[in-house]
Amino acid sequence: MAKAAMKSHAPALYSLAVIQFNGSGGGKNEKDLRAGVALCARAASIGHVDAVRELGHCLQDGYGVRQNIEKGRRLLIEANAREFFQSVSKTRTRHQSYYFQLARATDAQIPCSPLLSDFGYNVEAPEVHPVNNFLKEWFESGVSELGNGLRLCSYSGCGRPETRVHEYRRCSVCGKVNYCSRACQAIDWKTRHKRECVPPLAPLINDGDADGLEGMVEIAPAEFVGGH
Repeated sequence: MAKAAMKSHAPALYSLAVIQFNGSGGGKNEKDLRAGVALCARAASIGHVDAVRELGHCLQDGYGVRQNIEKGRRLLIEANAREFFQSVSKTRTRHQSYYFQLARATDAQIPCSPLLSDFGYNVEAPEVHPVNNFLKEWFESGVSELGNGLRLCSYSGCGRPETRVHEYRRCSVCGKVNYCSRACQAIDWKTRHKRECVPPLAPLINDGDADGLEGMVEIAPAEFVGGH
């Protein structure tokens, strides 16, 4: 992964950033937030959407970097815009391919397919990287079991496992899901958790280890995701 990151491989840079933010593979005091921010910034500079979003939240919260709320908001807007245009590009490519095949079959002129952006557009969930698919399938298959008390990131397209108990941060509202990064929380909120997140009937019992909550923005997910 380090070799790939040295060659400016954006997913590798972002994965290393997540490792630094969580102190994965070490103790809870071995986090290096500044290194995580630096790796995120490098991945964001070459267009990695999750890194742009992560960096935006870091700047908003002053997490590993001097707080700059305005710049953080701009990066969150940029992340949403990049995600939107990537989805539009994929959809347009599929439509063009379909119409091209149809035209060849019928000798008809290829019709245009304008985007009705004025009336809203549902951005598709991002494609899951093959490595993340492999990780998720590997642990869910039972071939390799997680240690006692360890969890996978709750975003189904991630697959990253904890390396120590309470390494990942929990949802500040329901406390039932946990995420390796803000980016995974943002995606899972839009695609699934928004419909399922319900505050517990009673206050959560403190289990004596605050590491799982450290760095989590204590606001409603609807405000946390996408700068609503």
